[in-house]
Amino acid sequence: MPYHKNKKQAFDAVQQGMVEVHKAHVNLTKNSSDYGHQLKHLRQEINEAYEQIQNALEVASETQRKHLEQYKSDLDRIVQEVNLDDI
Repeated sequence: MPYHKNKKQAFDAVQQGMVEVHKAHVNLTKNSSDYGHQLKHLRQEINEAYEQIQNALEVASETQRKHLEQYKSDLDRIVQEVNLDDI
């Protein structure tokens, strides 16, 4: 995915990434036989979302920047909640 996107494309990518993180997070089932796989998927989605946020911050408007910082806080909370310390 190219890093030189316009503000809207970069922000839209972050929003879609956050949707994917949310899906992976709500589908995480601790007592499931494939919990390890679910956790790996969540970790991957979170890492991608952090990267998308960093890229979007390079071109973001002030309003978008506030939303991006909130998304980053949301990711940090999920990481702490699920205890993914090695992200």
